[in-house]
Amino acid sequence: MWALSLNHGELPNARIRPRTGDGPLEATKEGQSIGMRVPLEGGGRLVVEMAQEEADALADALNNPAEPEQPAEP
Repeated sequence: MWALSLNHGELPNARIRPRTGDGPLEATKEGQSIGMRVPLEGGGRLVVEMAQEEADALADALNNPAEPEQPAEP
């Protein structure tokens, strides 16, 4: 049987963490992988988990962007 305890006749206290979608760009070491959290326009965050090799390749791509390809003239 489940029991619900109230505080002096009040509603029970909720233990819910607020969802905070906004925040800075973050990258954290999580065990063997790296977690990256990217804030999105309009709210929310894109969360990506990647290996160290993938993070190195991403850093290289961001630091050395390729020129866009020009369409061939007919």
